[in-house]
Amino acid sequence: MIRLVLAEDQSMLRGALGALLSLEDDFEIVATADDGDKALRHVQQYKPDILITDIEMPTLSGIEVAEHIARYKLGTKVVIVTTFGRFGYMARSRKAGVAGYLLKDAPSDQLVEIIRKVYTGGTYYAEDLAESQYQGDPLTNRDRRILRLVEKGLTNKEIGQALNLRPGTVRNYLSEALEKLDVSNRIEGFRMARENGWL
Repeated sequence: MIRLVLAEDQSMLRGALGALLSLEDDFEIVATADDGDKALRHVQQYKPDILITDIEMPTLSGIEVAEHIARYKLGTKVVIVTTFGRFGYMARSRKAGVAGYLLKDAPSDQLVEIIRKVYTGGTYYAEDLAESQYQGDPLTNRDRRILRLVEKGLTNKEIGQALNLRPGTVRNYLSEALEKLDVSNRIEGFRMARENGWL
């Protein structure tokens, strides 16, 4: 039996994840938490095999909880499930000893597979982000697709139509890419990415 603690500050998502994971015969959720302090206390009390946690939570972030677990050699492995598809977050997570890093838009059965993989000593990091780290490149494949379309002069609405995304989602993804590149506008963004060979 794989014993789990689930930490997520959004109650609806916490409940949905808990219901999903409880369907697996070899999983047991021993406690849930809605902030980082509670997550750490539950790890200390229940000594689960794996903590599943978000990054941004009240009191302590998921990364800070992972740092505590590593520092005090508590033995629990950490899997982060987050909306933050940013290279910097994943790099910090790996440094903190996190064994799994999965984005919330991944298929639910992938989370189940990753939990079992981590339990048996494996690791998993979101493929786009892991690829970026290997290449010394801050961009994900999604970032590259969007910046290539920006380079062609497409608007957010046209990019959204091409990628089947809402214009607001395109705007958010583009902002994340520009933040990674540390540039202030879309023209500087695709130029820097092109000049560095990242497109």
